[in-house]
Formats: sequence, C-alpha cells, structure tokens
Amino acid sequence: MRLLFITDFTEQFAYRLLRGILDYSKETEPWVVCKMPPIFKRDIGIEGLVEWAVQWQADVVIAQFDPDDDVSLFRKNGIVAIAQDYIRKFDSIPNITADYDSTGAMAAKRFLSRGFQNFAFLGYKGVCWSEERCDGFCKALQKAGVKQIFVNDRQHIDSLWYSDYSGLGDWLRSLPKPIAIMACDDNQGNVLLQACNAVGYKIPAEVAIIGVDNDEILCNMSAPTLSSINVDIERGGYEAAAMAARMVKDHSYKGKDIVLRPTNIVSRMSSNVFATKDSAVLAALQYISANIDRKIMVTDVLKVVPMSRRLLEQRFLKETGSPIYQYITVLRMDRFAQLLLESNDSIAEIAARLDEPDTKSISRRFLAVKGCTPSEFRKRELRKLSV
Repeated sequence: MRLLFITDFTEQFAYRLLRGILDYSKETEPWVVCKMPPIFKRDIGIEGLVEWAVQWQADVVIAQFDPDDDVSLFRKNGIVAIAQDYIRKFDSIPNITADYDSTGAMAAKRFLSRGFQNFAFLGYKGVCWSEERCDGFCKALQKAGVKQIFVNDRQHIDSLWYSDYSGLGDWLRSLPKPIAIMACDDNQGNVLLQACNAVGYKIPAEVAIIGVDNDEILCNMSAPTLSSINVDIERGGYEAAAMAARMVKDHSYKGKDIVLRPTNIVSRMSSNVFATKDSAVLAALQYISANIDRKIMVTDVLKVVPMSRRLLEQRFLKETGSPIYQYITVLRMDRFAQLLLESNDSIAEIAARLDEPDTKSISRRFLAVKGCTPSEFRKRELRKLSV
C-alpha cells in the first residue's frame, strides 16, 4: 500500500496519526509513505497533485485539503482520498475529524471544578475544528449558568506562524482575573502563554490555560508547561488505514468519517490551580500540584504554608469545598487514571511511579473515588475508545 500524506509535520498530530497507520501496517502489509508539505499542493494545484500521485502510483492520499479542492479527481484516477480536518469537512470523501463538542466540554468542566468564574476561548477564524471546540466549551459553561464568555477568534489559520502579540496582550488586559482560557489547540495555547509572560500575568494564578492534542514537545517546552486535552489520535490513524485498505479493495465502499475522541486532560503547570485570592490556599494548591506524583500528607503542605493546621483546613475548605487530604486523594486518583490510559504498565508499576508500594491500598482509594477498580476503569475506558 502506498500512502501520500500531506499535512503539517511541524506538529505531533501528524506523527501520532502515522503511528496508528504503522500499527495497522504491522498487522497486515507494509505501507510505503511519502510525506509532503501542504505548500507543495498549493504550488502545483489540485490537478497537478493528482497527476503527481498517479505517477507515484499512490493508493491512498490523506491530506489537509482546502475547501475549493476538487477531491473527486482522486477517485476518478483510482486513488482513495481522505481529508484531515483543516478548514471544513467534506461531504464527498471521508474525514478524519473529532468529537470537538466533547473536547470543549471537557475543558469547561475541568475549569468549573477548579472554582473559576471567568472564562475565555482563543481560536482561529472560520475553521471548523476551532469553532466546534468553542461551541462545546461555551455550551457546557452556559449549561452551568455562566453568562459571559470572552471569545477571541480574530486570527486566520493561514497566519499560523505569525501572531499579533500586542493585540493579544490588549485582549488579555481587558479580561477579568483570575480567568480560565481554553486554547483551540496547543499552538494557540503556547502563543497565549508567551503573551501572558510578555504582559506580566502570572500563570496559572491569574490566567489558567488548557490546550488540545497534547503535543508533548510543545507542551513541555512551554514556560510554564502547558496542560492539554489528549485525543486518541493513534486509534484514529489505525482506523483510517483499515478503512482506506477496504476502500482500495472495494471501490463500491465509500468509507465513513473517522471520529477522534478526547480521552483525558494531561495536567501541567498552566492549569494546576484552584481559582482563589487566598494566598495561603493558593500556595497549598501549588505545592500539591507540583508534588502530586509523591505520596504527600497534610503535614507536608503545612511545611510550606506557615499557619496552624486548623486555620489552613478552614480556609482551604471554604475556597475549594474539600478538606486538604480529600483534595490530594482525588487529584492523585485522577493522575492514576491518566497513567492507566497512557501506558500499558501494570497497576503495580503505575502505583510505584506514584510512590505507592501498597497496590491494594491505592486500589481501595481509587475504588472509593472512581467507583470502580483500576483494572475495571482501564478496561471500560479502552473499550469506549475502540467502539
């Protein structure tokens, strides 16, 4: 099978999609892949690209197509075409798309659970996946009673590598603080972090940020590190490859959209905070967040917040609605759940990574918080992703 893959290879999304395609090829037959930047398609036009694909003897093309591209030319030349969501979805060919509504809702629910009352969204203008993530974000907030959401979608996706930092700084200054902002993807999340740093806003105390796609290089090289919604991109690559192979063999099969689903939020420093103006509680929350992979106790928190346990407990409960120990437990179980989905390590190995040598003890706490055992949680969530 010969695949012509036309996308932006500066992002991890493309490589994660290819990883899923590789997993399929290992189970079936070898795939030959030609990687091509979108600029080449724009230089030679869609007709020139089809001619090139025919000469290269491509079986499948997966690409970021522009809305005016005549994608029917591929099928007329015996080539299967699949669109990676770029500006809009296509009706005539399958799309690799995503449950954008649920992605936006996931960010909204996380921010709401952290006590935020001010919310904003940073996205691109006229781009389906950005607009639909914004819709999901806003609908979830409005359902919770939020009246005003600040949306900035002035930037066009064609200017991806140029950002108006002065304009973004002015927008940030106009927002009430503290504020929780969802960025439509990790690129915009990174731009937002830089703009906050440039105008002197503290992250996450004044501005908390969550991106999308969990581009690990981009997220971990941001300052501070960027929280992001992880999406099951590899599964999408596998399913796209399986569908393409069937379409190549059976010309009557038109295929269907491959829908990627959000799996979890990978919490990093850009959102690891509870919205509060109480400096002592904020210091406690920041310490807990920074040490969540360690088995910390309330006494450890008191070492960095010099006040009586009773007073801190009272103020912490008032601000978060939760006792300190319970807050730590819930956060650690969320972290445990995240690791269960991100790796194939055994439960004992994951427990050890969290400084928990007693697997039975952490499993009991997980059951109390999540309502199921770690094994049941992993099976249930992975089953959802395979549907």
